[in-house]
Amino acid sequence: MKFTEPMLDSYSQPLSESEDAKCKHAISMVRDALKALYFTDDNKAISPLYSDTLAYAIEMRSTYENRKIKLFIQGSYANNTNVRTESDVDIAVVEENIFRTKYRMGVSDSNYGFSNAPTPAQSFKDEVQGALTAKFGNDVKRGDKSIKINGNSYRKDADSVPCRRYRDYQNDYRNDEFNYVGGIVIYPDSGGTIINYPEQHISNGKQKNTDTKFHYKKMVRIIKKMRYLMEDNYISSANNVGSFVLESMLWNVDSNWYITNCGQYRKVFAFSQLIQLLIASKSNFINWKEANGIKPLCPDSIANSKLCKFVDDLAVFYSYE
Repeated sequence: MKFTEPMLDSYSQPLSESEDAKCKHAISMVRDALKALYFTDDNKAISPLYSDTLAYAIEMRSTYENRKIKLFIQGSYANNTNVRTESDVDIAVVEENIFRTKYRMGVSDSNYGFSNAPTPAQSFKDEVQGALTAKFGNDVKRGDKSIKINGNSYRKDADSVPCRRYRDYQNDYRNDEFNYVGGIVIYPDSGGTIINYPEQHISNGKQKNTDTKFHYKKMVRIIKKMRYLMEDNYISSANNVGSFVLESMLWNVDSNWYITNCGQYRKVFAFSQLIQLLIASKSNFINWKEANGIKPLCPDSIANSKLCKFVDDLAVFYSYE
């Protein structure tokens, strides 16, 4: 498929101000619903986790027990790499005072003075679902990992993700309870656990964009748009890689490459060069990291093969005038 410079320029553009406002509204409506569970924000304002991001956040505390939660927008909206305005706004609802830990060998909860929390009558996800249903009624649908709130004319579809804080103490040698790598742990209804690092993802993405003179996220939006176009053209490999994987793949590309190529050439040529770089890097995908800098981009050979196949198909799909 042939692409022109104006086409790629349009694909690379960030969200409009109206989309930004809807993102902020999405987190405020979840915050307001959780007040039914006796959480208060103490009249604090919703503000970004990091400056110059759309990762709006708010901390809340229980007014009658020792409970704290943190809400923040994660995913493509938070990272300002969204390319389909109808996509859901992804909101993490993190239980902070009850957390899961990971220690180095020979260390346990007792070294930090932690104790097991009593089993609650309701899971945190059940609590959040009840509060959201009380406020939004039939617009609330429970999924395996999240709780969807269907949008309308003034709010976007939102996925709230109830989860707990994850604390990795493996590199702490002082028994300092605050010296941990923080993530979130999700408990799907289908079983098991999923550990993610969305806050590191947002921070690293912001830094990468600055280091590349703001070319990184433009290229991310373009490759995400290409994936959707490939899906529309029934190219099956586009269904086997997610937007987060593509954003992470481009995060591993050296920052100087963006400055040299995107700073000198038209987008249509720079993107062509990027594809060639990715093809040449396929053998190294297994060593690349997610944009959080912690988890592997391709955790197994199957994921690696899927990403390699996508890159090969993208090279065939893309051409420019």
